[in-house]
Amino acid sequence: MEAEIVESAISPATSVQARNVHLGLVVCALMCLLILVLLLSIGIGAVKVPINLLLGSLFGGHSLSPNEKVILFQIRLPRTLAAGLVGAALSVAGLLFQGLFRNPLADPYVIGSSGGAVLGGSIGMFILPQFSWFGFSATAVLAFAGSATTIGLVYWLARVGGRTPIVNLLLAGFAVSTMLSYSSYFVEILGEDYGVGMRALASWLHGVIGVPSWTQLLVIAVMICLAGLFALPLARRLNTLALGEDYAHQLGVRVEYARIGVIVVGSLLTAAAVSVGGLISFVGLVVPHLGRMMMGPDNVRLLPVTALLGAILLMLTDTLARTLLAPSELPVGVLMAFIGGPFFLYLLRKTKREYSL
Repeated sequence: MEAEIVESAISPATSVQARNVHLGLVVCALMCLLILVLLLSIGIGAVKVPINLLLGSLFGGHSLSPNEKVILFQIRLPRTLAAGLVGAALSVAGLLFQGLFRNPLADPYVIGSSGGAVLGGSIGMFILPQFSWFGFSATAVLAFAGSATTIGLVYWLARVGGRTPIVNLLLAGFAVSTMLSYSSYFVEILGEDYGVGMRALASWLHGVIGVPSWTQLLVIAVMICLAGLFALPLARRLNTLALGEDYAHQLGVRVEYARIGVIVVGSLLTAAAVSVGGLISFVGLVVPHLGRMMMGPDNVRLLPVTALLGAILLMLTDTLARTLLAPSELPVGVLMAFIGGPFFLYLLRKTKREYSL
């Protein structure tokens, strides 16, 4: 009953069947585009491999040289898949947080996860550089832990009388994130090799997709896929919450539990992305809006579209980042800023016009 009411409220003029067909066509098109971008990305680089030779090697028609196999399947393919996973995770997290806060300018770092990630990453680089866990570096593990822990702290600080007001979450997130980001300075000065560590930290803060091992890639993929599965019922709740909290209560939605679920799943996705690619801005802000231009406001239908669009966008951006100034590489976060920044300004202008009406 709840789903039918929300369906009709979100898109009353379009039949459910027609929208399902539209969703299927869009998802199929995006999956084909994703495969094409994947092949393009692993074929482009200092050693170029034509797509026909690449396809032939995958299906047994041609054989690659040992060096080409190493470059393609141990360097480029894991990196490209990691970029896709990071893009999908940040995009879905952005979708969830924008739905939760009902604010088109919300992004995955809106409630302070970036500050915890900076502090955790700094500890990993400067104090525990030799530490590793299941092949993950200290920076990745502690950035993940710092990001997730910060969200828990922010939620605890914002909670008042058994409820968590949205404004409290935003303000607590801003304050805690700022304090933790600047706290990393005290960690940095303890490092034995300050100069090298600072360069590594600066690179990580600008967003760099490394070359993960297949084990690391599998762990991150499982984590993101599980979070994505939990995001599906939460997307339905966000559709209901879009009609107002009082109305959602009348339909039987436990608003506080839904809010906790969004925070936990969104934070897990953000922390997983940060552990692999550092801090990459604008992906979680831009991609949900691109999805809405294609699918409308229904968060359930937006979920797979947003994940695919995010994966495609970051894979393309990472490919450009490592080829534009070859043999040097740009941090993918820097290039993403030049793509997402103008779009952010467009959203800001659009929001300003809406408030002035």
